[in-house]
Amino acid sequence: MTTGDAKGRVFTFPIPTYNMTPDFVWDSENAELLFEMTAKYGLPYFQNFINSELKPSMVRSMCCRLQLDLRELLKRGNGLFGSAEQTGSLGVVTLNCARLGYLYKGDETALYARLDELLEIGKNTLEIKRKVIQRHIDAGLFPYTKRYLGTLRNHFSTLGVNGINEMIRNFSDDADDITSEWGNQFALRLLDHVRAKMLSFQDETGHMYNLEATPAEGTTYRFAKEDKKRFPEILQAGTAETPYYTNSSQLPVGFTDDPFEALERQEALQKKYTGGTVLHLYMRERLSNAQACKTLVKRALERFGLPYITVTPTFSICPKHGYLAGEFPFCPKCDQEKIAQKQQHVAA
Repeated sequence: MTTGDAKGRVFTFPIPTYNMTPDFVWDSENAELLFEMTAKYGLPYFQNFINSELKPSMVRSMCCRLQLDLRELLKRGNGLFGSAEQTGSLGVVTLNCARLGYLYKGDETALYARLDELLEIGKNTLEIKRKVIQRHIDAGLFPYTKRYLGTLRNHFSTLGVNGINEMIRNFSDDADDITSEWGNQFALRLLDHVRAKMLSFQDETGHMYNLEATPAEGTTYRFAKEDKKRFPEILQAGTAETPYYTNSSQLPVGFTDDPFEALERQEALQKKYTGGTVLHLYMRERLSNAQACKTLVKRALERFGLPYITVTPTFSICPKHGYLAGEFPFCPKCDQEKIAQKQQHVAA
């Protein structure tokens, strides 16, 4: 995985997740190889059990972001050993927060009222899905699921958010965004409101709910395109041709190159998610060596309480020369070869 494929391209899957506990051996041959790979490609995701109240037995990480807090299962009476491996997420409903900020500009009370309506729709959607899938299981249409899972009782219904930065910009007429003190507090209030609503859903339905920072790889673009058709004046990220919304409650793209500033600004927000989130520590190019990468990850996990982080170095791939550290629209090695060829031709 450190070498990449024949052309030096990264293997995007699998995405290895490492549970970083206080007894992790930082100075070992395996750790050296791990951080060499991380410095080059940024593949691994690191689950923080060093500066966290959680233990590895309490969390299940699925795909690149979804995480399940198994402490909820303890309340079911089976204990972790009775149900920990029979859990998952039934589905995800993502809220378009940017539109809320535009429609209810300057009126936080009205915004929360509409948010509650959307959360109710999300709850009803997931409850209907739960009933339909359970009916199919009971009817024998999912025989393997019925044999190994049996019930959806231990599955979470997941609600997610997208475009909180643009919500704040639209709400404040672009006077604030999530990087300002007021914007950060607004985002925290919104996430607390969603969390409180989810608790009421759990009491009402008897089913478990969690809040995820939805990856929204395609959703963020679709939300933005649909909003642009309906509300031409809405504030968005990107360009007029390719608009998008900033992921969940993340910082605006390109806001800072300082990983520790990003960690400090995101710590309180990231800890609000009960169903998974990840902070990408973006680097302009690969880290200089494994030791530098190791130091960065160790300090991030020890000094901050974010649950899940990954290092994301920028790199380019040339069809001829393979891996190039940093962002290059054109390969500098190919350019040098062409210049050398022209000079030889002129000299001849």
